[in-house]
Amino acid sequence: MELKNVEKLEKSITALTIEISAAELEAAKEQAFKKNGKKIAVPGFRKGKAPRKVIESLYGDGVFFEDALNICYPKAYDEALEKSGIKAVAPADVEISEMTESGAVVLVCKVPVEPEVTLGEYKGLSVEKEEAKVLVADVKAELDHMAQRLSRTQAVERAAKKNDTVVIDFEGFVDGVAFEGGKGENFDLKLGSGTFIPGFEDQLIGTKAGQEKDVLVTFPTEYHAAELAGKEATFKCTVHEVKETIVPAIDDEFAKDVSETAETVEDLKKEVKERLLAQKTESFERDYEEALLTAVIDGMQAEIPDAMVEVQLDNVMQDFGYRLQMQGMQLDQYAKMNGMDMAQFRGMFRPQADRQVKVRLALQKIVELEKLEVSEDEVEAKYKELAEQYGMEAEQVKKALPAESITSDMKLDKAIALIRDSAKPKKKTKKKAEEKAEESAE
Repeated sequence: MELKNVEKLEKSITALTIEISAAELEAAKEQAFKKNGKKIAVPGFRKGKAPRKVIESLYGDGVFFEDALNICYPKAYDEALEKSGIKAVAPADVEISEMTESGAVVLVCKVPVEPEVTLGEYKGLSVEKEEAKVLVADVKAELDHMAQRLSRTQAVERAAKKNDTVVIDFEGFVDGVAFEGGKGENFDLKLGSGTFIPGFEDQLIGTKAGQEKDVLVTFPTEYHAAELAGKEATFKCTVHEVKETIVPAIDDEFAKDVSETAETVEDLKKEVKERLLAQKTESFERDYEEALLTAVIDGMQAEIPDAMVEVQLDNVMQDFGYRLQMQGMQLDQYAKMNGMDMAQFRGMFRPQADRQVKVRLALQKIVELEKLEVSEDEVEAKYKELAEQYGMEAEQVKKALPAESITSDMKLDKAIALIRDSAKPKKKTKKKAEEKAEESAE
C-alpha cells in the first residue's frame, strides 16, 4: 500500500488517496479464488474443481476483483490512517479513482475526522438557576397521589359517574365496517382518564351494568393511524360492571401505612416535603448544568461531519432499543405504535445525538486547554465506586470498562466541574402568575 496524497476537504473530511499494488491485488485475488472459487459452476468441471484461469476466461478478469479489494482494503486503510496521523470518527466513503496500467488500483477514502474546535467563554458563565422550593400545594398533591396509589375499586349498583371505572366490551365501525385495532373485551376504562379519544368516555357517564351503548366519536385529524384520521366512528359498547374508586383518608393511620418512620400526618408531611425538596434540587441542578453546557456549545465553532452525528445517533438508537427489549418490545414495533416509520423515528433522536456530539467536543477541548488530568488513585476510587454501585468485584468492572475509557470520562467530568465552579448563577425571574401561586399556597 502507498499513501499517495492527504487532502483536507470541507466539514472535517480528509481525503486519503491510497494505491494498492498489482502484487497485493493479485495475492488477494488468489485468496478470493481459494475461498469462493469452489462455489462457481463451470461446464466440463466438477463443482469447485475449475482452475482460476478457466473461471476468469468464462466470467471475466474481474470475477474475483471485488472480493480481492475487500480483502486488501481494511489493512491498507488502517496503514493509511497510521501514516497520515489522522483519527477517523466514522467509516470512510470510498471510491475507486483509477485502475493503473500496471494493474494497481487507486482508492480515494473520504474520512470523517474530529473537527478543529474553537471555544468561546466557558468560565465565569452566568445563566439562570431556579431555587428549589416546596409549597404546601406540592405536599398536598403528593399526598393525594400516594392515596390514589393505595386506592381500591368496588362494584356499585348505580349509573357510572366521572372517575368511576367501567368494564366494557367494545367494537369500532367506520361506515359500518369494523376496523383493525378497534375491538376489546372486559376492558377497564376509567371515565375522565383521557385513555380513549375525546368524547368517548363522556358518553359512557350515566350507563349501568348490563346496558348497551353506541358511542359516536370523530377521530382527531392528527390521529396516528392515518386511515382513521378525521373519520366518524361508532363504537358498540356493552357495560358489564361499574366500579367506584375508594381512596383512603389521609390521616395518622394512613401515615403509618405508607411510611416506616412517620407516626402522624404531620410527620408524613415533613418527610414528603424533604423528599420533594431533594428531588427538585437535583432536577434544578441538572437543568442548570444543561443550561451551562448550552451556553458553552452556543459559543463553540466547529465543522462537525454529518457522519459523526450519525454514529452517535446509532448509539442513541441502540441504547433505546436495549431498554425497549427489556420491556419485551422491538424498535420497529414501538415506532409503528407511534405512527412512524423507522426513518421518522430515527429523525426524532437526531437533535439529541447532535447535542451529545457538540458537548463532548467542547468538553474535550476544555480538557486540552486546561490540561486536566486524572490520577491513578482517582481511577481506582472510581472503579471501587462502580463496583459498589453494581454489586460487582472491582476486577470484574476493570475487565468490562478499560482504564482508558474511565480516565477519558473522568476528565470530561472535571471539565464540567470547572464550568460549574466558575459560573455565576442568576436567580430565575418568576412570572407574576407564579408568584401569586406561591403566595396562595404558602
